[in-house]
Amino acid sequence: MSGMLIDTTPVDKPTHKIGHLDPDTEYEISVLLTRPLEGGTGSPGPPLRAKTKCADPMHGPRRLEVIDSQSKQVTVRWEPFGYNVTRCHSYNLTVQYRYRPAGAASRKPVKEEVREEVVYDTLSAVPQHIVRNLPPFTNVSLRLVLSNPEGRKESEELLVLTDEDVPGAVPVDSILGSSYEQQISLSWREPLQTYGLIRQYEISYKALSSFDTEFDLSNQSGKVFKPANETSHVFTGLYPGSTYSFTIRASTIKGFGPPVITQFTTKISAPLMPAYDQESPLNQTDSTVTVLLKPAQSRGAPVSKYQVVVEEERPRRQRRGTAEILRCYPVPIHFQNATLLNSQYYFSAELPMSELRAPMPFCVGDNRTYSGYWNAPLLPHKSYGIYYQAVSTANGETKIDCVRVATKGAATRKPEPEQEKQSDHTVKIAGSIAGVLLFIIIFLGVILLMKKRRRNYHSYTYYLKLAKKRKETLSSRQEMTLMVNSSQHTTTVDTHTHTLNGRTVSSPSSFTLKTNTISTSVPNSYYPDPFVPTAILDDSHTMTSETSSLVQSHYKQRESEREALPYQTGQLHPAIRVADLLQHITQMKCAEGYGFKEEYESFFEGQSAPWDSAKKDENRMKNRYGNIIAYDHSRVRLQPQDGEGGSDYINANYIDGYHRPNHYVATQGPMQETVYDFWRMIWQENTAAIVMVTNLVEVGRVKCCKYWPDDTEIYGDMKVTLIETQLLSEYVIRTFAVEKRGVAEIREIRQFHFTGWPDHGVPLHATGLLGFIRRVKAKTPPTAGPTAVHCSAGAGRTGCFIVIDIMLDMAEREGVVDIYNCVRELRARRVNMVQTEEQYVFIHDAILEACLCGDTAIPANQLRSVYYEMNRLDPQTNSSQIKEEFRTLNMVTPTLRVEDCSIALLPRNHEKNRCMDVLPPDRCLPFLITIDGESSNYINAALMDSYKQPSAFIVTQHPLPNTVKDFWRLVLDYHCTSIVMLNDVDPAQLCPQYWPENGLHRLGSLQVEFVSADLEEDVISRIFRIYNTARPQDGYRMVQQFQFLGWPMYRDTPVSKRSFLKLVHQVDKWQEEYDGGEGRTVVHCLNGGGRSGVFCSISIVCEMLRQQRCVDVFHAVKTLRNNKPNMVDLLEQYKFCYEVALEYLNSA
Repeated sequence: MSGMLIDTTPVDKPTHKIGHLDPDTEYEISVLLTRPLEGGTGSPGPPLRAKTKCADPMHGPRRLEVIDSQSKQVTVRWEPFGYNVTRCHSYNLTVQYRYRPAGAASRKPVKEEVREEVVYDTLSAVPQHIVRNLPPFTNVSLRLVLSNPEGRKESEELLVLTDEDVPGAVPVDSILGSSYEQQISLSWREPLQTYGLIRQYEISYKALSSFDTEFDLSNQSGKVFKPANETSHVFTGLYPGSTYSFTIRASTIKGFGPPVITQFTTKISAPLMPAYDQESPLNQTDSTVTVLLKPAQSRGAPVSKYQVVVEEERPRRQRRGTAEILRCYPVPIHFQNATLLNSQYYFSAELPMSELRAPMPFCVGDNRTYSGYWNAPLLPHKSYGIYYQAVSTANGETKIDCVRVATKGAATRKPEPEQEKQSDHTVKIAGSIAGVLLFIIIFLGVILLMKKRRRNYHSYTYYLKLAKKRKETLSSRQEMTLMVNSSQHTTTVDTHTHTLNGRTVSSPSSFTLKTNTISTSVPNSYYPDPFVPTAILDDSHTMTSETSSLVQSHYKQRESEREALPYQTGQLHPAIRVADLLQHITQMKCAEGYGFKEEYESFFEGQSAPWDSAKKDENRMKNRYGNIIAYDHSRVRLQPQDGEGGSDYINANYIDGYHRPNHYVATQGPMQETVYDFWRMIWQENTAAIVMVTNLVEVGRVKCCKYWPDDTEIYGDMKVTLIETQLLSEYVIRTFAVEKRGVAEIREIRQFHFTGWPDHGVPLHATGLLGFIRRVKAKTPPTAGPTAVHCSAGAGRTGCFIVIDIMLDMAEREGVVDIYNCVRELRARRVNMVQTEEQYVFIHDAILEACLCGDTAIPANQLRSVYYEMNRLDPQTNSSQIKEEFRTLNMVTPTLRVEDCSIALLPRNHEKNRCMDVLPPDRCLPFLITIDGESSNYINAALMDSYKQPSAFIVTQHPLPNTVKDFWRLVLDYHCTSIVMLNDVDPAQLCPQYWPENGLHRLGSLQVEFVSADLEEDVISRIFRIYNTARPQDGYRMVQQFQFLGWPMYRDTPVSKRSFLKLVHQVDKWQEEYDGGEGRTVVHCLNGGGRSGVFCSISIVCEMLRQQRCVDVFHAVKTLRNNKPNMVDLLEQYKFCYEVALEYLNSA
């Protein structure tokens, strides 16, 4: 740069300041002397060279933008600049960027990475720079910094998300497995480096080896896919005693990451004993019994030995009704020790497997010794049962199965051979005559019963009049009470029983049903739902039953009452009175000639009407399954789209409701290709409720595509926006705003998504589904169009929902149900509605439960008056509605059978149970995961649902001295954040203090550290820090224990309703604050029963009040009792739940 600047400013001193110079520029300065007037100008003096300093940059780089983003690098571009911006010829341009590496999975704070690079491309017309070595799928903050010796200026910050990449490996130490005999439950965590949104997991498995060499493992392999939100899977159909290899890898949109491999071994099964049809010995004397011993079939491990057990049958043993699991004998007792130990059985022989390769006779009582066991002669005057059991041992496990092979009766005197033959002949003749007479009696009884039922069918008109007259004077709760009373008072059961959980349990072998006309012995194994009482209503109480309620007020019509013709019932399958429903179901489950199996098989299977439209080429791809498609005569016809052939087709059929034509649309779960058609149908039919009875993925298979948005989505000319999501333990309610292009209307549509249907079979209990159906009814406007119901195919579960809904309406209006003809009518509209016999039986059980229990929900604004009325004593019966409701609850509470609690009853777990009659069922056990030298993963605890969250509560007993470590393992393994203690520390009752008051408490690899304590009214709250030294990468977990002091041991209920309610609020508040409501709550009292049930019930009821503004104590307790029958086991506790609900309303 060159130029000249002349400053003619006169100066009168030897210094002068020159301004307006350019930064970072060298100047040559000369001084000229000038005299005024005519003196002239002299020559310049010697030149002076000087350079100005740099100035602060004018501004930072502008128009910074990303022109390319990849998974590990980002290219940025900016507006070129020159000296007028830098104001210095020597400057630096750098890019600063920062990001937070992936590490959220560990829940530890991750330090932010800050880096800086020099930019060399500064002079080109299109300057750009590539930032490399970035982590994939990470938010990166970038800015350019222009600096010179005098200052710096920054560009605006630019945020950019790097592209996705394949994920890292699933952490090996996060893979946890629980092994069972024929299944392995696997869980894992997402990769620490997800590098994107995890789309799915692929889990491959393959059998490697088995303890049982007879197993063919070639077909034991497979592959399942799980969506990103599911990090667990239960592999079923596995072989016992077999080692499986599992390979897990995660995928993003870029593909699968590296695999990780682990191995687990299934538990061995007990050997399968051979069948002994009759307990008849080969030979018998006064002191010996000769039996035929047959080899058992191994299952997962070879049979190691066989044992012969002799059990003395004393008179009190005649009522024995225990299941086969208790007829096995894991503890060997010698004959010499049997009397000393007061044992009724002893081992008479133990035979190695090598001696029993083929059937062989064995003489019990031959006075010889087998493997150290004396086979003592039998005493003639005693009766014995001879048992034969096989033992398998492998991998530290021992499994036993046994069978009764003979019975020896007591001998009064030794008969002569001729007399013996004659007696035997007499017995045969008497038995034949008795058999013929029994057949005649049964045949006559059946004829009388059929006549009686036909007579009852013709008397429905009388029954309806009587019921109507009765309803004018009875409340809905009284009606329910009358029905339950009539069905209970008319029940007579004669059965061999044993007790579990304080309740009588029917023997699985046989029992007798008695009425005034017929007596039949039937097997109990035909009862899939244990709550159905095993009894038949007595004829003498028919009139009492007629006055009973049908179902409760919630099933009343959702539109104005209208007179209509009675529901048309069939000739061969007449409708069944609600009062007779219990008797009918009991008979159908027990029938040997014609029962549910035969009735279901009488339905027409497969296509029964034309479906030409569905078969057209343009429509074939719109059907999820080729055999479940829409009939032409009842299909929903969509408004055709211009120029699109087949655009009027959707796999959906109209179904009539109860006196409501086309009240339902039964359809398949939408596929990706049919989502737009589905929403077209919803709009066209003016549907306000969508009922979804499937999950998106079940058993690794896609059952339905996700046809709704998480925010807003456009489907063709339809716009669907998610407004609200309400999560409950067994279902989800989603509310959408739906708009159609060109239509000035916004419709509110609700989706009711039932998530509690298991992958296989039907729900164990109908309680949840019935509550779901009531919610759908209550939330659906009466003026809306058809309710859309779908599962995957739109036939099985869809049919169940529709039939139950129709039949409950019918029961309310007519006092009868006609399930058979309802299913038949549905199948005339859509193929194969109600797809299995199991679903058909479940429908009957669900309707029976609804009729027995009724609708027990009470609006919050009516609770005070209704509860007052419920407690009012009837002077005639000396009872009240609340007592009858609790009695009903006891009646419909499922009874736990011995086989339901097989794990708790294992010999190695006996010492871990405080009471052998308060045991958790296998299906809701929380198996311990943390390993610390423990061979058993059992703890006496049960998982329970809260109002909003499945398995939110873990109900358990106060830890025994030998289960304190198990208790803390439970807290750590199941991410528990709260412990509620409802009993006192009492060493006399083996209730130790299981926590440290200060300092550290070491339990093997577990450390429990006391943090703080606080006392507020009746609650001591303590905070602990739990840490597993064997897994330091898991970090620690904070747990707060709430010890409630306001419930003395001598009281049935707490002293103060207010303080107990405060306890519930304190727990809720801690749960929300610490873990966002995701952590579980451990609730314990002495035995994990009544008191724990009160806390869980009140917690559910309070949440119900917040969400629905209604109270349903009956439903809350029934839901808990489905898993643990002793929850809320006293009437006073049941009343207390209502009273705390009133306290909640007062405090609110």
